Amino acid sequence: MNLITAIKLYIEKMCNESGPGMKIILLDKETTSIISMAFSQSDMLQREVYLFERLDSGRSNERLKHLKCIVFIRPTKQNVQLLADELRNPKYGSYFIYFSNIIPRTDIKYLAECDESESVREVKEIYADYLCVNPNLYSLNIYHCMNRLNWLPDALTRTVQGLTSVLLSLKLNPIIRYRAGSQVSQLLAKQVYDQITKESSLFDYHTYENGAAPPLLLILDRRDDPVTPLLHQWTYQAMVHELLTIRNNRVDLSGTPNVPKDLKELVLSGDQDEFYAKNMYANFGEIGSTIKNLMEEFQRKAKDQKRVESIADMKNFIETYPQFKKMSGTVQKHLCVMGELSALTTKRNLFEVSELEQEMACKAEHSAQLQRIKKIISDERISNEDAVKLVALYALRYERHANCDTSGLLQIIKNRGAKTFIVPSLLEYAGTHIRQGELFNIVRITDAVKLTRNLIKGLKGVENVFTQHSPLLKETLEDVFKGRELDPQYPAINSELVPFRRPPQEVVVFIIGGATYEEALTVHQMNNSGYKVILGGTTIHNSKSFIDEVISATEGLQFKHTKSMLKYCSSENF
Repeated sequence: MNLITAIKLYIEKMCNESGPGMKIILLDKETTSIISMAFSQSDMLQREVYLFERLDSGRSNERLKHLKCIVFIRPTKQNVQLLADELRNPKYGSYFIYFSNIIPRTDIKYLAECDESESVREVKEIYADYLCVNPNLYSLNIYHCMNRLNWLPDALTRTVQGLTSVLLSLKLNPIIRYRAGSQVSQLLAKQVYDQITKESSLFDYHTYENGAAPPLLLILDRRDDPVTPLLHQWTYQAMVHELLTIRNNRVDLSGTPNVPKDLKELVLSGDQDEFYAKNMYANFGEIGSTIKNLMEEFQRKAKDQKRVESIADMKNFIETYPQFKKMSGTVQKHLCVMGELSALTTKRNLFEVSELEQEMACKAEHSAQLQRIKKIISDERISNEDAVKLVALYALRYERHANCDTSGLLQIIKNRGAKTFIVPSLLEYAGTHIRQGELFNIVRITDAVKLTRNLIKGLKGVENVFTQHSPLLKETLEDVFKGRELDPQYPAINSELVPFRRPPQEVVVFIIGGATYEEALTVHQMNNSGYKVILGGTTIHNSKSFIDEVISATEGLQFKHTKSMLKYCSSENF
C-alpha cells in the first residue's frame, strides 16, 4: 500500500520495455505532474530519457528518427486526437504508448488506423492516473469539484477515473461505502461500482481468501468536517502548505523578498529529500531544533573539506564532495523555508490565533471564547484572513447556541474590510443542516495536553504550540478497524460483499471536497500502529484553498440557512 512505489514501478516498466538507447518522453499536462512527483529529472536521465515534450503544446517539426518515443498520456478525447495527428506524421523512429487509465477499444482502433507507417511498437494501459504526494497520500488536483452543492460533471468523471486507477494500481477490489445522506458521496460510490462491474476482468483480485475481509473504499464528504481545513497547522509539511502553499511537491517563493535566486522554487518531496522525509510530520519546535543540528553537522563537514593536505585527503574530498554538496543544498533549502515560516508566524501573531482556534475546536466555553475572539479580531496585527477564519470557526461551533453572536462578529470584521460573505457561504456549505452527526461532540483532546499550554523547546521564539484537535477521520477509522457497525452511517453500495464481519485489513479513503495534511498525519500515525490506510481527496487543502472551494460550491445558491446575517455582508457577493 505504497502509492509512490506503485507509480515508480509503472514508470520503470515504461522505460525498460522500450529497450536500451536514447529516449524522449511525450506527456500531457497532468502526466507531467504525475512523473515529476515520483522521479526527479536526474532519475529519468539515468533511465536514458533525455528529452521531455508536451503533446499538447507547440513542438518543432524536426525529424528525430534515431530516438524512441515513450508516450505517457491520459486517455482523453483531446489526447487521443493529438496522438492520432502525431502518428499520421511521425517525428520519431518508434513509439511506445502508455495510457494512464482505461481507454475505450474504439480509440485504440482509431489510433491503429492512423499509424500508417507502423511506427507504434507497444500500446498498453498503466494505472497511474493520480498524483502521489506521500506514500500514503494521493490527490487528483481538482480544485473546485462542486457547484450549488452538486458535482460538476467533469470533476465527477475525473474523480471516478482517478479512484479506479488507485484501486487498480494497488490491486484492490473493495467493498465501497459512502457517507449516508451525502448525495455526492452516493453518486461517486455508484459510478465507481459501475466502472468496477464494467471492467470486472481487471478487478479479478482474490484479496480476501481464507476468510479475510475484503479491502474497503470509504468515500467521505468534506462537509462533515469543515473545521480541520480551517485550523492553523504546526507540523512541517502542513505548516508549509498553510503559509507558503505546496503545489505538486513544489513551493513557489518567487514573490518573497530576500530569497536567493536559486531558492525561488523549492522541491519538497519525501522521496527525493531524506531530511524532509524524516521531518515532515515533526512539529515547528522540533524541526527548528533538527535543522540547527543539521547546520552544525554541515559546519563540521565544511571544516573537514578545507583540510586537503595529502593525496589521501584529496581522494577523500573527491569521494565525499557530491554528498557534501547535496547536504549544503538541503541545509540552505530548509533554513530558507523555516525562516519564512518563522517570519510569518511572528508577523501574523499566529500563536495567539492558533490557541483560540484550538480551544474553539476542542472545548465549548461560549462566553469566554466570544470575548476573546472580539478582542483578537479587533487587533490590527491580525490579518483579515485570520480574523475571518476565527469568526467562521465560531459560527460553525455555536450556530445553534442560544446566545450566538455571529452577526455581531461579522459587523466587526466588516468594519475592518474583511470578506464577510465567506462565513454565510461556509454555513450553507457545512452547517448543522448539512453535517451528519455531532462534529464537535466527538472531537477529543489528547490526554497529554488537557487544554494546557504545550511548551515545545528547541527553537528560540517558539512558544505554546497547540495540537489538541483530532480530525473526524481519526474517529471514523477507529470505528472501521474496531469492527463497529458501519451500515447506518456508511452504507455499502455493493452489499453482496458485506457478510464479512471481520474488519478490513486495507482501507482506501477518499474525501470529496479535498483532504488535508492534518488528516494525512492521522493516517501516518495509524499506519505506524500496524494498520494499512491510504488517504486521498479531490485536492489537498490549506485554509485558503478550502475557502475558495466553499465559495465555488455555494455560488448561485439561495442562502436559506443564513439570511439573518446577510445584512452584514457585501451585497455584490450574493
